[in-house]
Amino acid sequence: MDRRDYLRVLGVGGAASLSGYVADGEGDSGSPSLAAGRLTLATATTAHDSGLLGRLNSGFRDAFGVEVRTLVEGTGAALRTARDGDCDVVLVHARPLEDRFLRDGHGVNRRALMRNDFLLVGPPGDPADAAGRPVTAAFRAIAGAETPFLSRGDDSGTHVRERRVWDAAGVDPAGTWYRETGQGMGDTLTTADEVDAYTLTDRGTFLTLRPDVDLVAHVDRGIADPPPLLRNGYGLIPVNPARHNVAYPLAMAYVGYLTGPAQAIIRGFRRDGEPAFRPTALSPGPRFKQYVPTDWSGD
Repeated sequence: MDRRDYLRVLGVGGAASLSGYVADGEGDSGSPSLAAGRLTLATATTAHDSGLLGRLNSGFRDAFGVEVRTLVEGTGAALRTARDGDCDVVLVHARPLEDRFLRDGHGVNRRALMRNDFLLVGPPGDPADAAGRPVTAAFRAIAGAETPFLSRGDDSGTHVRERRVWDAAGVDPAGTWYRETGQGMGDTLTTADEVDAYTLTDRGTFLTLRPDVDLVAHVDRGIADPPPLLRNGYGLIPVNPARHNVAYPLAMAYVGYLTGPAQAIIRGFRRDGEPAFRPTALSPGPRFKQYVPTDWSGD
């Protein structure tokens, strides 16, 4: 049975029943199995490089008997994969790109999952004197001193945010001091360590690699309440089954698991002894705006 036939057999009621199981923790057998299917997830590299995604996918497999095929691509590439119908669900962290994806009708039922923050890291000696400054002032200091800065340059969520910081700082970075790696977060951090460069990173990946690199966080506003420019929110978006032949019920089961039972995994996840993410899916009241683009007018 291919994925479209599987979707037709289960229908909307199948997706609802799976989501209901996740929400209330009960089921007919107490151990639901969807082993006939396989879920394909396209994800941001930061969720993978931090090590968290392996924990989440393992928990989903244990709960539902479903293997998750993971495509680690960065947010921009993950959303392009979804637009082509080559995955069932995406885990991404660039709301402007997510909004475009939702407005174009490629994704449905977006759910907030977790957040952490972005850090500016660099050589211990801090040659640009960036430490302790607001992030925009730190970026201006780096550009003014023309000290090496590595950009991911890959249309990832981190790259999108880095460009936003440069814009807020009023700087158009150019010159030999500014280079793009075209790599994921882990590889970019490793390269920055090797060449004594600054870079913008998410907290989770930095904490994972911190024991193995000499880089220091020069701008760190804390995970509890970072300023908007450094706040890093992650969302889950199933691919629209009206557009593509996708395993929509499995995608909704995955969303239900990650926004329900797996919130405890996210809350307890540590790297180098520190919290790497904060769960954000559960709230006292409904938050309907998360399902639609932030600029949606209702027209």
